[in-house]
Amino acid sequence: MSTPLSDGFIQPAEWQPHSACWLAWPSDAKLWLEDLPKAQAEFTGLCRTIADPDPQNGLPRGEYLEILVPDAGAECAARLALEGLGARFHRIRFGDIWLRDTAPIFLSGPCRALAAVRFAFNGWGGKYVLDHDTEVAAAVAAAADLPTYSFPWVLEGGSVEVDGEGTCLTTRQCLLNPNRNPELDSDAIEQGLKEALGVRKVLWLDEGLLNDHTDGHIDTIARFAAPGVVVCMQATNADDPNASVLDNIAATLAGFTDAAGRPLTVVRVPSPGRVVDDNGELMPASYVNFYIANRTVAVPTYGSPHDAAAVSAIAALFPGRRTVGLPARTILMGGGAFHCITQQQPEAGP
Repeated sequence: MSTPLSDGFIQPAEWQPHSACWLAWPSDAKLWLEDLPKAQAEFTGLCRTIADPDPQNGLPRGEYLEILVPDAGAECAARLALEGLGARFHRIRFGDIWLRDTAPIFLSGPCRALAAVRFAFNGWGGKYVLDHDTEVAAAVAAAADLPTYSFPWVLEGGSVEVDGEGTCLTTRQCLLNPNRNPELDSDAIEQGLKEALGVRKVLWLDEGLLNDHTDGHIDTIARFAAPGVVVCMQATNADDPNASVLDNIAATLAGFTDAAGRPLTVVRVPSPGRVVDDNGELMPASYVNFYIANRTVAVPTYGSPHDAAAVSAIAALFPGRRTVGLPARTILMGGGAFHCITQQQPEAGP
C-alpha cells in the first residue's frame, strides 16, 4: 500500500512557510451558550494576528485564512467579523472548532507536491462525540483539492509534534490510552507515525496537564521551536497544580536526542499557574499552545500574572516573527487554546 513515507511526504515543522491556516468559526450556541460572543471575539483576534494586516494599507501580509462555516447565517457573521482579512469561507459542517484534531494533517513532498493525511476520530476517546466531526478531515482535504492518505487508527493532530527533520514528540497518556487504539502497542504506534508523517524517531513523554480532556496532548506541554530546541513550562508558584508534571516533562526532554542525534536544548517558560473556570474547576491552561504563523506567533493568555513574562520568553525563541499575547480564556473554557483550533497548510516546496 502506498503511504506518505513511501511516496516521500513528511509533516513539515510549523515554523516552515504556510500557504494557509484552516479554522472553524465558533457558531454553536448550544455548545458555547452565553460564552459564544466572547469565543468569537477571541477567535477574531487570533485570525487578525495570523493574517497580520499592514498598518499602512490594511492588506493582509500573513497566510490565507480558510474558515469553515456550517450555514449561511454563520457565514454572514464570520464575514462581518473577519472583514478585511482576506478570509475564504467553506460551507462544511463540523461538531466544534478543534480543527487541530478533526481536520487532516497536511504534508509536503517531492516536486512541490502537497498531500493530506487523515485518521479515525472517536471524540477524544469517546468523551465528546459530536455530529459531523468524523467528516471534517475528508471534507477539508477535498476543499483543499489535495490527494489524501487515510489510516484506520485513531490519531488527533494535537497529540503529535514534529520538527520537520524526522523527530516526533508525543505522550503515552494519549497515544497508548486504551480509549484510542487498544489493539496497538507502542511499537505499532511508532511504525504508524513513521508511515503517516514521515518521521524517523518518536520520543515519548508520560503525561500531560491535569483536567486535560484530550488525555495529555503534546501541544499543551512541549513544542519544538527550532531543530533541536523544545519549549516547555515551569511552575513559578508553589500552588501550581502541575508543578511536578512540568518538572518531569523538562527532565525527560533533557535526556532525549532527536532524529539527527542532537541532544535537545530545553527552554522553560512560565506556567500560567492555577487557572479556573467560572465554577472554580481547574483548567489545562498552557502558554505553549501557541500557533506559529508566517509572520507572527499567537500566544494564548488567561489573565494570569505570568502572561507577560511567558509571552516575552516565547518571543525570544522566534526573533524573526512578531509574538503577540491574545486573550484565550473563553476558548480554553471550551476545551483548548490557539493551537487546538488551527491547522496549517504548508506552502508547496521549492
